[in-house]
Amino acid sequence: MRKLYITILSGLLLGLSSCADMFLDLEPQDQRTDVVYFKKPADFKEYATGFYNQLLGWRTPYGKYSIYEFMDSSSDLAANFVNSSDVGRGTISVSSSDERWDKCYSYIRTVNILFEKAKDYPGNPSEIAPYLAEAYFFRAYNYFTLLKAFGGVPVVTSVMDTDSPELRSSRNSRYEVVDLILSDLTNAIAALPIEQNISEADKGRVSKWAAEAFKARVLLYEATWRKYNGTSTDFEGSAGPARDQVNEFLEEAISLCDDVMKRGGYQIWNYNSNEKIKNQSNLYLFNLEDAGSNPAGLTKSSNKEFILYGVYDINLRTGGVNLSHTVMLMIPSRKLIDMFLCTDGKPIDKSDLFQGYHKTGDEFKNRDYRLMNYINGGVDPTPGSVTLDKGLAGYDCAKFKAYNYPTYRKANDESANYPVLRLAEVYLNYAEACYERYGKVTDAQLSGINELRARAGVAALTNKLVEDNGLDMLEEIRRERAIELYMEGTRFDDLKRWGIAENALNTSRCGMVVGGDGY
Repeated sequence: MRKLYITILSGLLLGLSSCADMFLDLEPQDQRTDVVYFKKPADFKEYATGFYNQLLGWRTPYGKYSIYEFMDSSSDLAANFVNSSDVGRGTISVSSSDERWDKCYSYIRTVNILFEKAKDYPGNPSEIAPYLAEAYFFRAYNYFTLLKAFGGVPVVTSVMDTDSPELRSSRNSRYEVVDLILSDLTNAIAALPIEQNISEADKGRVSKWAAEAFKARVLLYEATWRKYNGTSTDFEGSAGPARDQVNEFLEEAISLCDDVMKRGGYQIWNYNSNEKIKNQSNLYLFNLEDAGSNPAGLTKSSNKEFILYGVYDINLRTGGVNLSHTVMLMIPSRKLIDMFLCTDGKPIDKSDLFQGYHKTGDEFKNRDYRLMNYINGGVDPTPGSVTLDKGLAGYDCAKFKAYNYPTYRKANDESANYPVLRLAEVYLNYAEACYERYGKVTDAQLSGINELRARAGVAALTNKLVEDNGLDMLEEIRRERAIELYMEGTRFDDLKRWGIAENALNTSRCGMVVGGDGY
C-alpha cells in the first residue's frame, strides 16, 4: 500500500510564525500547517498513516534495537548469538537510556497529538472516527511494548510541553498501564473497519479483527503473568482483590479469538499439495514477495494468514537489512530441535518413528515439516551434507531467508511483509486461554492448533494422544507455540509470563548430536 510509506513529521504540527497573526483570514497554499491541516478527513487519514512506521518490522522502530533482537536470539531456543545476548545470558547491565523507552514515548506523543487536533475538527466526528481508532490502537501497541520491557511506566494521555509536570511524575503501576491498553483497544475495536471492508489500496491498515486479536494477546499475556508471577513484581506490591482479573481476562481472550477465527476471513497459508513447493508452506510463507520469491510463483496476494503486518516492497519500502545472511547465523539450540515432534504426534523420546543420530539427517526423518523448513531450508539432509562448523552448532536457520539468495534478492533487498500477528498465533492463544481458564481443553478447541500441525505433517493433538502417552496438555500447547512462532519474537516474553524464565534460560545451548561416520 503506497500510502503506508508516507511518514508524517511532527514538524507539520507547528503553528504559523508570528507573521501569521497579520493574515488570519488567509490560508497559506505552499505549506501545510495547523491553519490548513486537520480540517478534512483526508488530513487525519494521512497523519494516521504515519503511525504504521511504529510497527515492528525489518526496519525496527526502536533505534539500535535491530529486528534480530526480536527473533528469539536471547531465548532458550538459540544456541549462539549474533546480536545482543545480555538478556538471554543473564548478564544485564543497567543503562542510562533505552531506545525502546525513548521511541515509544515519542510515538505516544505523536498519537496524542491526533486526539488533541480532533477536539477542534469542524466536521462530523464520525468522519474521522476510523483514524482516531487507529490512534487508540497504536497508543495501546506502544504501551504494551513498554509494559513487556519495563512493567509499570508513566501513563501519558495528553501532549506534554517542556515544562509539563508529567515529565517528572512517578510511574504508574502495571495495572494502570494494562487498564489503559485494554481501554484503548476497546475504543479501537468499536470504530475500526472489518478486514473485508478495507480497500485494496488500504490493505495493511489495522482492522477490527487485528485489534481484537491484539487485545486477546494482551489479555492472555497479563492473565498468565498474574497467574504465575502474582502481583509482587509491581513496584506497589499486591494489587489486592480488585486486580484478581485472571479468569475475566482469559474469558475475554477466548471470546475475541473465537470472533476473529469465525468472522475474520483469514486462512492458514497451506500450499503443501502444490508439487513445486510440496510440504514447504512453512518455508515460503515467510519470504513471499512477487512471483519470483518461490518456485510456485505465489505472491503476497495469496497470503490470508497475516492479520497485522509491516508492509514492505522492493520498490516502495525495501526491507533494508542484511536479512538472509544474518538469519543463517541465528543457530537453533538443541532444545528447540528436540521439541519438534515425529509425524505420529509424539515427542522423540516416546515415538518409535524417531531414527536417532547414527547418520547425518537421521534426526530429520519422520519429523515435523517445520524442522526441515525452518532449520534446513526445506532440503533433506544427506550424509556428509551437515558439518559441525555450521554456526558452531551444526544446524542452519532458514526462516525468513529469501528464495535463491542472493540471486533473487541480494543482501538488504529482501522485502517480504513482516508478520506482527497472524492467524496461527490466534489459534495458539485460543487453545492456551481455554486450558488456562478451565484446566482442560476439548478436541474441538484444539482444531486450530491441529490445522497448524496438519500443515506441518504432524498427527493431531488430542486428549487421547496426551493420555495414552503420558503427556501434559499444557506443555504440548506451549510446545506448539514455541515451534510455530519460532523467531517471531514471542519466546522470551512467554517464558517471563509463565514464570519459568530463570530456569529455562539456565540450560545448555548445545547444538548437534554427533553420531556415526556421517559427521
